[in-house]
Amino acid sequence: MYRLLFALVFTRIDPERAHRLAFRVLQVVQELGLAPLIHRLTAPRRDISVTALGRRFETPFGLAAGFDKDAKAPLGLWALGFGHVEVGTVTAVPQPGNPRPRLFRLVSDRALINRMGFNNQGAAAAANRLRRLGYTARRPVIGVNIGKSRVVEVEDALADYVASTEAAAPVADYLVVNVSSPNTPGLRGLQEFDRLAPLLAAVKGHSAQAPVLVKIAPDLTDEQVVTIARLAVEAGLAGIVATNTTTSRDGLVTDAAYVESLGPGGLSGAPLAKRSLEVLALVRATVPDGLCIISVGGVRTADDVVDRLRAGATLVQGYTEFIYSGPLWVRAINRGLERLLP
Repeated sequence: MYRLLFALVFTRIDPERAHRLAFRVLQVVQELGLAPLIHRLTAPRRDISVTALGRRFETPFGLAAGFDKDAKAPLGLWALGFGHVEVGTVTAVPQPGNPRPRLFRLVSDRALINRMGFNNQGAAAAANRLRRLGYTARRPVIGVNIGKSRVVEVEDALADYVASTEAAAPVADYLVVNVSSPNTPGLRGLQEFDRLAPLLAAVKGHSAQAPVLVKIAPDLTDEQVVTIARLAVEAGLAGIVATNTTTSRDGLVTDAAYVESLGPGGLSGAPLAKRSLEVLALVRATVPDGLCIISVGGVRTADDVVDRLRAGATLVQGYTEFIYSGPLWVRAINRGLERLLP
């Protein structure tokens, strides 16, 4: 049914508008208190839980940052079966993001290109929403992804990240330092060792009890991946999120001229799977067994999730396939994990 709806309706609607419509349904589910009831139908029926970052994740599969940018519907997303929801990216200074259009579907590739630009209402506003949710068993593990405000120069990024950390840390189950989005000028330069080391130290120093992870790009060289992985360990971080979107357009089925006409942005979805798995293997080979690795990029099926877990991931996230497979996608993955995991 969803495939037909997607083909006949959603593909005719601007992707960002379609996202808003779907997201509004999730907000209503949360506002009406329906999430726990629906969650009973989508959650794992046997114990496939994972303990990581000081929390119990009822399923290793969760939602990557970017879908719920302002922490407006984490319970609605939990209702669909996600074991954790990473909200954001949020910035210290509220910002509208890049001009529209800024989100594009590559249907033949089951991929998306986005140049959203961290559109959000600010870290403080997101933190206030999470504070109102409180801490109960009837909610997912919630991470907060923080990034650099566009109005802040790269040289002043440290204080900007600290401001977001101080707002979000008291209400986050974990924090993710996003230095890898391709859509904020200069941001990826923060992955350079001399800039990243003091930034991670500052965030960790202001994160209270919240575990801190860093999110890295798939476009790093293998050597850079290993360097950042070692830095994460030296900095005492709780983990690494691998990977963000890519600027590469290699191997796409969609007509190259059309892809070029869409302009710049980060590519996510199925084409990212191979590199994401390679980066996961590099990171796992570099860090201690106990360090949490969240693998994201091109995950479509329960088999993909199991492949990431066997390659060393602690947790796995998805996003783009959610757009293509619809609201029952997470339930199908949980049912598959029940069969595939010991």
